[in-house]
Amino acid sequence: MPSTLNVGILGYGFIGKVHAYAYRCLPFVCDPACVEARITHVCTGHEVTAAKAAADLGADHGVTDYRQVTEDPAVDVVHVCTPNHLHKDELLSAMAHGKHIYCDKPLVATEAEADAVEAALADYTGTAQMTFNNRFLPATLEAARLADEGFLGRVLEFRAAYLHSGNVDPHRPMKWKLSGAEGGGVIPDLASHPLDLMHRLLGPYERVLAQTAVAYAERPDPADPSRMLPVDAEDAVQMLVRMRSGAVGTLEATKIATGTEDELRIEVYGTGGAMRFDLMQPHYLDVYGADAPAERRGWTRLATGQRYGPPDTQFPSPKCAIGWVRGHVACLVHFLEAVAEGRPADPDLAHGVAIQRLLARVRESAEAGKWVDV
Repeated sequence: MPSTLNVGILGYGFIGKVHAYAYRCLPFVCDPACVEARITHVCTGHEVTAAKAAADLGADHGVTDYRQVTEDPAVDVVHVCTPNHLHKDELLSAMAHGKHIYCDKPLVATEAEADAVEAALADYTGTAQMTFNNRFLPATLEAARLADEGFLGRVLEFRAAYLHSGNVDPHRPMKWKLSGAEGGGVIPDLASHPLDLMHRLLGPYERVLAQTAVAYAERPDPADPSRMLPVDAEDAVQMLVRMRSGAVGTLEATKIATGTEDELRIEVYGTGGAMRFDLMQPHYLDVYGADAPAERRGWTRLATGQRYGPPDTQFPSPKCAIGWVRGHVACLVHFLEAVAEGRPADPDLAHGVAIQRLLARVRESAEAGKWVDV
């Protein structure tokens, strides 16, 4: 393996930026680094966006043809971050050229395309992984460890849901995620996450019964809002499922749950215990031990924080809530904008002086044991 992996990213929309952001974080969360890696190639659909993406990332090449990434001998790792219907050809090309592959979910747009990828696996020599990121939160890593240890006993039933509200508005324009031809729909976009997570916790599936719903049969054309386009991909899906272990449960994914944000929830109930997790409260995993004495039986909230790897550096601190670093990033952005615009920043150093004087009054009061004027 080369001393530094050269990385190419196919697609630089929302999820491509997320993948690139993860690389920027690696020096901080993996110290020492497990491997050195550098983004050298980025591919988008237009020359202007490709050039901008390359400039933003410090990449050597901004291109518009995925083969300029998958077939380039200098590229070691390929990220597939494009719309679903483009994945198959990109994957097969990267596999044929022996690239390591990091593929965002879902794998491809159709089962027939999955068959083609499966057939190519026999001759594939690289390392590949799907981006099922919700497996790798500290709380879900600990949930998997407890499940593997038998904490749950025999699982009896479970519930899982992934709730969004992005498609509630009937005036929201048509996009590829609402097009069946482009591999859209809530089943691949959202349901893939809880389906994968419950597979990790409970093992393989045996049977499924599902129903879907489309909120609005038509949506405005983004290029001409007066023109309506047909919607042929589902906004919601509800499932009854049975696992090979005998456990039964429900699984739901929707983008028409008014008022919800990014709400992935799981509940698992077994003969030995139970667990539940809510992505909106990612710092915690709730567990219940059925073998506890009756007088001490009840739900326990584990502060998983940053305590479970990988990575094992627990950056920024084991106690920090998921997302804690964002406040620091936003604070820095606020400062840099003020510098760029030549205006005062807030909170400024004068405010720092005021807070320092307040700290002194607090200490003065603590030492004197009396009220002190501020």
